Amino acid sequence: MADVKSKRSTRVDRAAQTRLRMVRAAYELFTERGYQATTMGDIADLAGIAVQTLHFTFGTKAVLLQNTYDYAVIGEGERLPPDKQPWYAEFRASTRLQDALEILVDNVGAVLARTAPLDDFVRSAAHEPHAARIRSHSEMMRRQAWTAMVEQLASRFTLTDDLNTRYAVDILMLLMSPTSYQTFVGEYGWTPAKWRSWCASAITAQLFGESKIRSKAGPPRATG
Repeated sequence: MADVKSKRSTRVDRAAQTRLRMVRAAYELFTERGYQATTMGDIADLAGIAVQTLHFTFGTKAVLLQNTYDYAVIGEGERLPPDKQPWYAEFRASTRLQDALEILVDNVGAVLARTAPLDDFVRSAAHEPHAARIRSHSEMMRRQAWTAMVEQLASRFTLTDDLNTRYAVDILMLLMSPTSYQTFVGEYGWTPAKWRSWCASAITAQLFGESKIRSKAGPPRATG
């Protein structure tokens, strides 16, 4: 029985590694050539597998693109969505705005470093129905995630008087978007650290106001 379980586990692991290799190849080619210019045959060749295996696993290039987006968001570590990862718990537990924003920007920035190059090419293929639909779905999921994060922040820190959750989400959708990251880092040559610093400052000013960097629990303790 142990031998049977071991063989089954080995097959599952091998299949998972093959799937990861295919998605890695798709990500590399989509971000190098674009979605339209990349064929399933190109991806199969780079992954070192038969194109039939690629079709059997994903069915269509559109489904593979969706899996590539998921790969870019989650990364290669433990397959958990961002809100289930350890950093999100730290973000929720932070009692200082500066700490919460540092955690948020650092970790979302790491996701954007992977998603921005992919999103840039897919956005340019907006006339292609499958690509447009998948990007639209990705944007919807991103808005849902930002809504949850803004609600977390607003429950502990005071938003500016003229701002509600919806407008705060709109601002973050722009400030911390794949397009923003790709423009500043990919085109203008900013370092990721410079972009993260700018984002944290912009969020502080736009959502909380320069004079409102304090927890709802009360003013900061005096020092000295």
